[in-house]
Amino acid sequence: MDGDDEDGFREFVRVRFDSLRTLAYLTCGDWQIAEDAVAGAMARLYLRWERVASPDAYVRTMVVRAAVREKRRPWRRERSAGDLLPDVAGPDLSGDVDERLRLRAALQKVPPRQRAVLVLRFLEGLSVDETAEVLGCRSGTVKSQCSRGLDTLRTVLAAEDILIHTEGNDHGLSRPRRAGFGSAGTTAGAHQHR
Repeated sequence: MDGDDEDGFREFVRVRFDSLRTLAYLTCGDWQIAEDAVAGAMARLYLRWERVASPDAYVRTMVVRAAVREKRRPWRRERSAGDLLPDVAGPDLSGDVDERLRLRAALQKVPPRQRAVLVLRFLEGLSVDETAEVLGCRSGTVKSQCSRGLDTLRTVLAAEDILIHTEGNDHGLSRPRRAGFGSAGTTAGAHQHR
């Protein structure tokens, strides 16, 4: 690799590293696995830099596949005793951070492959065909995984939305505002974009 190619590669890494790490994190739910996935993908890209026609598509594919693969490994399922302690989160006055945390926690309850589809489709904005290419599967698989993932996400979010009010003998149920997901701003809208 000559000097110009190395400079181009360095600039690519500088510009894309943070967004790729976020993509990997949203796919697997672990910052360390996310960083490992991005570092491994960048190392493979470096070796092929001169031959890769679309470095962005190539590295995105490698990052998502590595994040899904790492999350499935048996030793990744082990939990330390520290994982059992509850997270203490401070309130966010604007509400945006709380909503993102709630959505992120709900995403962690979606199986890894379905989560990868949802992240690629609705947060990265890829089409069904582009998502299928990144994940190395058929478009129909992306559609079914998307549908199942959205159903799981809706179920998790709906379970959190139900509040029970007890005033005297009167018991009532209410639903606070729902988390938006996808370009239409609601989970129902996201389901229509499959």
